[in-house]
Amino acid sequence: MLEGMIRFGLNVLWLIFGGGLVLAIGYGIAALICFVLVVTIPFGVASLRLAGYSLWPFGRTLVPKPGAGVASGLANVLWVVLAGWWLALSHLVAGVALCVTIIGIPFGVANFKLVPAAFWPLGRDVVDAP
Repeated sequence: MLEGMIRFGLNVLWLIFGGGLVLAIGYGIAALICFVLVVTIPFGVASLRLAGYSLWPFGRTLVPKPGAGVASGLANVLWVVLAGWWLALSHLVAGVALCVTIIGIPFGVANFKLVPAAFWPLGRDVVDAP
């Protein structure tokens, strides 16, 4: 019970002060671009999944999706070229900026946790943390 309340409080603070809303908008823009370029719709779906994760990261984690194979690995390489590098860069910049203050360190660490997801989103699922 207490753990759930702490996670909720951290997520609300993250949304307001940690840059969660801005980062989710970045993922949303990437998803819209991917949906417009019809061939990249799977990238748009992955981007929307990560937008939700970047809005509410505490208490959730990324795990490898069972059955994700070589195709998702090759698609991830294309993702890095199209959108992943600037999304990961936004997480790095926000993480460094938040780690400057003591109170922002948990939010900076959450941003650093999202960097690998920005680079390699396909073949991963967002699940509740144990």
